[in-house]
Order: sequence, then structure tokens, then C-alpha cells
Amino acid sequence: MIEARLYEKLDGGRVLCHLCAHRCTIAEGKRGVCQVRENRAGTLYSLVYGMSISQAIDPVEKKPLFHFYPGSSAFSFATVGCNFRCSFCQNWQISQTVREGGLVDGHDSTPEHLAAAARHYGCRSIAYTYTEPTIFFEYAYDTAVLASKAGIKSIYVTNGYMTEEMLDAFGPHLHAANVDLKSFRDEFYKVNCGARLQPVLDTLKEMKKRRIWLEITTLVVPGQNDSEDELRELAGFIAREVGVDAPWHVSRFHPEYEMADVQPTPTATLHRAREIGQEAGLRYVYEGNVPGSEGENTYCYSCSRRLIHRFGFTVVENVVSRESTCPYCGAKIDGVGLAAKV
Repeated sequence: MIEARLYEKLDGGRVLCHLCAHRCTIAEGKRGVCQVRENRAGTLYSLVYGMSISQAIDPVEKKPLFHFYPGSSAFSFATVGCNFRCSFCQNWQISQTVREGGLVDGHDSTPEHLAAAARHYGCRSIAYTYTEPTIFFEYAYDTAVLASKAGIKSIYVTNGYMTEEMLDAFGPHLHAANVDLKSFRDEFYKVNCGARLQPVLDTLKEMKKRRIWLEITTLVVPGQNDSEDELRELAGFIAREVGVDAPWHVSRFHPEYEMADVQPTPTATLHRAREIGQEAGLRYVYEGNVPGSEGENTYCYSCSRRLIHRFGFTVVENVVSRESTCPYCGAKIDGVGLAAKV
């Protein structure tokens, strides 16, 4: 347990947290929305520093990041807690455990250990993932600083609800992010996530300004955010405000948590969502959680030839040139470290 960063002390022993867009005012003895930042006698503490609940070596494609050193490994870790309460959460066993009455738990694992492990296993990056990394900012930041010194990149897999202050504080140590844009309806965020839409849109634009490599994921939930009108508006926002070069992943929902009675997303819905993204001018639109779909592959937006062949999270073939161009027509392919051997 360490003193938190990015907060201010208020009268009456209260504190104001500036880490995420909830900007919780927390009374003595209470915790913020995330359930892992607690006010003790007027000082805000992170309860999860050095407490990793999950660690794994993942393909970077699992984040999903398809245009950031494709085929490489990402050392991935998380703590318990989240600043959202998504009714369809795919990792609710760790993200919602404290809210469900569980303990703030985990295994002792210092930033030094994590950075050293990533280096030992030859990982190109460290991914702060599985739960919302913003809520364990101090832990992630200290790890990222050490990783940067070792030439290892840092990735946020995030709901996008952080503040500009957090992005400022993370500075040059955040190299890539996959942001969940869960819906283009504020009501969806209020009812299903306990949050609002606008801060996520603001984060996407801020990350673009800061030249953080950015990919976007929308988990398409039947009957919730799968209308063609909404998908068209969402794709239009990405093309207009983030850029046609930003990959958009439209992923299949599987029944989980409080939506265990909802059927999985029909593959036809994902095919149509991909078409809508392409019609909006997006260069790279991917279908997630559908192994074997042609929507997993990277195609040249200029000549339509297949450049990266994937099956699930595995890169089967990558023909992108060392100059990150299409070998067939010479078009510049957007991303970081795209060639098979960089």
C-alpha cells in the first residue's frame, strides 16, 4: 500500500482523486468507485500497488493490437478493481471481485520483477490489461519507466476513462493503447457501465494528439449496441475524429456476468459491422472472437491484397515490407513495427 498520486486534499479530511473521469470525492475511511483507492485519515492510498492478480505472456494480438509489432509477445498483468461496472464484463471475476464482496487480493510482484520478467521472456511490450489499468496507475507507471529503460514498450488496454492529468503523468512511457468504445450512446454507458460516453471520446482524441498508437474495440452485444445506425455513427466518429488509419475491432460477445442469458453475437452482425466501418472509410476493420474469419486479416487499403494472415491470435504469414509498405503496390501501411522482423 502506497500513497496515491494525482489527488488533492480537501477540507474535512476528504480527498479529490484526479486519476479518472469520475473524479471521486472520497470521505475518510471510504473508497472511490474503483474500490481500490482509499482515504485513510485524509491521505489517499492505492491498495493494489505491487499486488498482481493475474500475469501471462500473451500474443499482442490478444489485446487486441494488430498494428503494433504484430506476432510479438506482451507480458500482461492486472490488479483487482475497475472504475466501470459493466453488466457484460468478460473478466468480472477479477474486475468486480471487490465490489462483489471479495478481498483486495493478489500476489506480491514489484515493478522491478515485472520489467525483469518481460525482458527475460523476450517480450516486446508490457500490457496493463485484463482489468482497467487506470486504477493501478502508480503500479503501471513505475513498471513502465523501468520497461522503457530496457527498450520494452508499454500498452494500455483500457475503457478510456482516464483524465488528461493521468495521460500527462504517464508521459512518453505509454506507447500504444486499445480503447474500448463500448457504444455511441450515453444511455448505454450510464445503464450498463456506470459511466458516461463523452470522457471516452475525449480520451480517444487526446491519445491521438499525443501520438500514442491507438486501436479501438467495440464488443457488439445483441440488442444493446448492434443497430446499424449506432455502428455507422461510431465508425464515422472514428474516421472523423481519430483517423481512418485507426484499426477498429468489432468483437463477438459471449454470455458473461449479468448478461449470461444473452445469446452470442451472430457472425452476420460482425460481418455487417465490418462493412459499415469500411463504408465509413476506415482502412482496417477486424472481426474479433471469430477464429478463421477473413476479418482477422490485414489487407492493403489500396490494392486489397492480404498482407498479414491470422488465425485467432496467431500470425500465420506477414508480407509487410521492412519499410511498412505493401509489397504489391507500395502503399504505406499504418502502424508500428509492422514487418515480420523488425
